[in-house]
Amino acid sequence: MQIGVIGATGNLGRRVAAEAARRGHHVTGFTRDASRPHPEVPVATWRSIDVLDPESATAAIGGLDVLVSAYGPGNASQDFDDTMRRSIEDPSTFARVAATLLKALDAHPSIRLIVIGGTGSLEISPGVVMADRADHMRADLEKIGLPGDYIVAVEGHRAALNTYRLSNRLWTYLSPPEYAFPGERTGRFRLGGDQLLTDSDGQSRISFEDLAVAVIDEAELPAHTQRRFTIAY
Repeated sequence: MQIGVIGATGNLGRRVAAEAARRGHHVTGFTRDASRPHPEVPVATWRSIDVLDPESATAAIGGLDVLVSAYGPGNASQDFDDTMRRSIEDPSTFARVAATLLKALDAHPSIRLIVIGGTGSLEISPGVVMADRADHMRADLEKIGLPGDYIVAVEGHRAALNTYRLSNRLWTYLSPPEYAFPGERTGRFRLGGDQLLTDSDGQSRISFEDLAVAVIDEAELPAHTQRRFTIAY
């Protein structure tokens, strides 16, 4: 398949690109400036894209079978603090990117979109999502090394998910668990729907490598079209 990855130089994106290449897919990496070399990322082709410009996105994604968005403001793998600052200063960017990508899909309705989004919209009890408990959410964010003010970005991700939910395009939204980290590719994990998954110790976690496995599994065998799913050990 022809698989494109937005954010292919980031922590998640480059692992998704590697997993797709490992399985023999042709991988296109999307970046703000395709003229800059990124030899560490195993993609066959680089293309420039402006994910806030529908015309740019429409022109860039032509010819793909699957588009994976691992978008984040800045590049957290290179400057984590900058990504946090940008996300907090303008949390609306996530919904605006969602609107841009959906508009681009109007011209390419057969392309399937897989978005790696946010965790805070997952339910922790029936009808109660993580983001609804603001005080607890701030503490949980700080526990995993994020600033408490990142809660506005959590709400931004939830707004993006709601934007996708209003669309009839071929979208899938993957909410990671609370903690994702560089680690081992095991290929062994659980999938869920709208509820946060935890293990027997109450932890919600996955390696970047196994999250990438789940993304390309979904690309190859779609099981969550027009739905959100989650993953954890």
